[in-house]
Amino acid sequence: MRLSTRALAIASGVLWGGCLLFVGAINLAVPSYGAGFLRGMSSVYPGFHASRTFVDVLVGAGYGLVDGAIAGLLFGWLYNLFGERQTQA
Repeated sequence: MRLSTRALAIASGVLWGGCLLFVGAINLAVPSYGAGFLRGMSSVYPGFHASRTFVDVLVGAGYGLVDGAIAGLLFGWLYNLFGERQTQA
């Protein structure tokens, strides 16, 4: 069975970007919520800072969208690559 790499990339990007948006938005209202997670993500994504501003929340969500989409695309591609070899053997 083959996976749709496009659908997996879109779903992964929306899920990871939505996660960063959700945690960042809650962090704006409750400063202690997800602070460690956001500091960790700020060390991974250049240009994203856990400074509790709306712009930073949007930047983090954008990075999450792109990063999740790339990860989903690679996962789907590898799954299809190794899945085809398994069925041909």
